[in-house]
Amino acid sequence: MSSATTTRPRLSGVDAARGLALFGMMAIHLLPAANEDSEPTLTWLLFAGKAAALFALLAGVSLAFTTRTARAERGNFLTAARWSVAARAGLVTGLGLAIAYVEMDVFIILAYYGAMFLLAVPLLGVTTRTLLLAAAGFALLGPVLMQALRDSLPAPGFDPTFTTLLTEPGVFISQLLLTGTYPAIPWLAYICAGLAVGRMKLDRPGVQFGLLGAGAALAAAAWFGSQLLLSGPGFDRLLVSEPELGSRDLQDILVWGTEGYLPTSSWWWLSIMAPHSTTPFDLLHTIGVAAAVLGAMLLVARYAGKALFVLSAPGRMTLTLYCAHLLFLGTGMLADLPQVSLWLQISAFVVFAVLWQRAGKQGPLENFVSNGAAAARNSVLRRHSDPTSAERGD
Repeated sequence: MSSATTTRPRLSGVDAARGLALFGMMAIHLLPAANEDSEPTLTWLLFAGKAAALFALLAGVSLAFTTRTARAERGNFLTAARWSVAARAGLVTGLGLAIAYVEMDVFIILAYYGAMFLLAVPLLGVTTRTLLLAAAGFALLGPVLMQALRDSLPAPGFDPTFTTLLTEPGVFISQLLLTGTYPAIPWLAYICAGLAVGRMKLDRPGVQFGLLGAGAALAAAAWFGSQLLLSGPGFDRLLVSEPELGSRDLQDILVWGTEGYLPTSSWWWLSIMAPHSTTPFDLLHTIGVAAAVLGAMLLVARYAGKALFVLSAPGRMTLTLYCAHLLFLGTGMLADLPQVSLWLQISAFVVFAVLWQRAGKQGPLENFVSNGAAAARNSVLRRHSDPTSAERGD
């Protein structure tokens, strides 16, 4: 029986990119966004909105890796892979809903990830060209849908929990799909782009340089497009649409993003490119940045792979380490020493990841999710391989 997963060797550059995304998100959670002059810090400029986007694109890459053989075999193997991804979606969502009961001042991405995985299930067998078109479609039309429906949807809470699911299912669904911090419908652009990238021959230098160059070009084009619109009529139209905003207030939104929703008073709000604004320009820019970072990490790994172990080792167990980071934040320890807290956690995570993997083990939560996904996949394969199932009417 063919396996539904790939047996190709791991690419340490992908793991390193995933580790960088994890540490970038941790830095955003812990370090100040502004310096003493109220200017954005380097941490904010490098990672705000970009680390989470890299994480999401790499989730798509991982889905492409784990379904490679199933796509080639098609039939029951692709069906089994879809059930496997659906099970993975449920388990990741469950982790996110459970950990949201821990009080902390950060937004948790896991439940949104689960929703993205579930929405990606029908896309696992489509062509790469279709995936690229879908990525563009979700990036361009997802924000339009979000803005069009936002005023008619219930306001979300901070982070959804099992309580939200049971008592406010409408809020739960709308938050995960359209109104939350990482809305799954527009963010599916990252998953589709990652699925397409994951089908490339990422071990080839030409592909690695291509990702770096094309990603940088897309990021630059999105930035330039937003700047062009805002330097034209856009900036003034936004000021007119929100009379209480001054020019300085609007400039701050462009740097820091909004505290809540993007205003729906004008479609011109979709022309901005600010962290977590989830506009077409924000999505396209961060997809480009993520692709370029992945290309760069793959190139560095080709020529100096051992130097990346501090990123690649944690990058092989980011689910476990991300949850550990959130639980540590929930304790409130070292809250007044953010630099110490960040570097202590990074150091502990690197040491733990290296020792754990030298023991030949998968990360604890990775193993839990993988076993659940494998059980779902194998159940489908056993069912369809049973010669008596047709006689039983199964």
